[in-house]
Amino acid sequence: MSWLQKSFTLPPRSRGSYLITDHVEHSLPELKSYKIGLLNLFVQHTSCALSLNENWDEDVREDMTDALDRIVPEDKGGKGREGRLYRHAAEGRDDMPAHIKSALIGASVTVPIKDGKLATGTWQGIWYLEFRASKHERKVVATIQGEKA
Repeated sequence: MSWLQKSFTLPPRSRGSYLITDHVEHSLPELKSYKIGLLNLFVQHTSCALSLNENWDEDVREDMTDALDRIVPEDKGGKGREGRLYRHAAEGRDDMPAHIKSALIGASVTVPIKDGKLATGTWQGIWYLEFRASKHERKVVATIQGEKA
């Protein structure tokens, strides 16, 4: 059994859902040396998330962003506590909704490795969901556990 752990950075993005499977594979050429195993990806931030979902139709990513914005709306209230949805607004009105969305979606995904490739389904891809309006660079810790070829 072999273990590997390394970090990589996602390019700065503003609010939205992005397919990052190719970026992950490019950042982890070591995947090719594993016959069987697991890849765990963990994003080290509290206002974004990782997920596995549709990899073909871009509309799905846009619909997901829109749906999450409806489920967890940004605070439109005035100054002070009156009329506000959230207490926490240290980094802006999108800060607390970003934390809630991150908690709902999650900070990690685990994908099986088979014969040096990610064993995702035909229409599955790895998503990076950014919940802040301004662009942020995000760090991801990748951990591979498995049997080398």
